[in-house]
Amino acid sequence: MIRPRLLLRALLAVGVLMLAGCATQPGYDYSAFRESRPRSILVLPPLNDSPDVNATYSMYAQTTLPLAESGYYVLPVTLVDEAFRQNGLTAPADIQQVPLKKLREIFGADAALYIKVTHYGTKYMIISSETRVSAEGKLVDLRSGATLWEGRATASSAEGDNNSGGGALGLLLKAVITQIADTLSNRGHPIAGITADRLLSAGRPNGILYGPRSPKYQKDGSPAP
Repeated sequence: MIRPRLLLRALLAVGVLMLAGCATQPGYDYSAFRESRPRSILVLPPLNDSPDVNATYSMYAQTTLPLAESGYYVLPVTLVDEAFRQNGLTAPADIQQVPLKKLREIFGADAALYIKVTHYGTKYMIISSETRVSAEGKLVDLRSGATLWEGRATASSAEGDNNSGGGALGLLLKAVITQIADTLSNRGHPIAGITADRLLSAGRPNGILYGPRSPKYQKDGSPAP
């Protein structure tokens, strides 16, 4: 039988190890980001790994606001998209393969943002239904080719929904109605807006840094280069 004193010591040791692990957990390395100091960002049309054809432009249309509010000049996405179309590039996969030097020559931006939508749409799950949008982003310096930042985010219509009341039949009916309503109204678009905000807004844990147009530029508690 384990003695109470020995058990207490073991629990204390486990607690110390857990605290040490939390204290030493590394944060994101922003050294390349701080050295680059990008002022302008070119957002490329996102790749779409979901079966919904709306995913690319639903996400693309909502990238400017969080980046602009974070302190960056963002090249207008409609003009960027039209420029690619005029040059025969319409597929995001082809656009994201354009050499960095060429992007710099054409658009003059400091950095390019590469996005991939990994999930977009409404999913029916027997007694529940949710619209989920997930995306990954990578910011690349167009002058040096260095990766400045990478991140991911997700948002769901089911956040905060406890599915209470109505019993099993009520939950089933609610799921069916929700799926129909979300599909008809393209619920993915506002959810994509939340995902874009979480992915591209500065000030979030491991998110992008504030840009030079923000009053918080270089005031995030981290040393300037």
